[in-house]
Amino acid sequence: MKILLDECVTKRLKKHLEGLEVYTVRELELSGTKNGELMAYCVDNNFDILLTIDKNLMYQQSFEKYPVTIAVLNCFTSKLEELVTFLPSFKSQVNKFQKHRAYLIDK
Repeated sequence: MKILLDECVTKRLKKHLEGLEVYTVRELELSGTKNGELMAYCVDNNFDILLTIDKNLMYQQSFEKYPVTIAVLNCFTSKLEELVTFLPSFKSQVNKFQKHRAYLIDK
């Protein structure tokens, strides 16, 4: 499972996703990349999931043309302490995700 952490998600979340192949936008030098371009990058580079907290992404993109899953943590802040509380739910669902879809992840 290859996951890209969106720019709005702290890179410190990566260490809490052990067992998964996780990259950050920053480490791939994609900072500032627009959402459509980022989704195309995910497709071109065989990413399975774009993990974000940007709820607007669910409504801004046409998922039919991007065979990637968008997982949106339904949080109020980007603080690590809050983000990690969503990970049990994310991890329990990750193998059920379908491409071309967006999922809002609650606790």
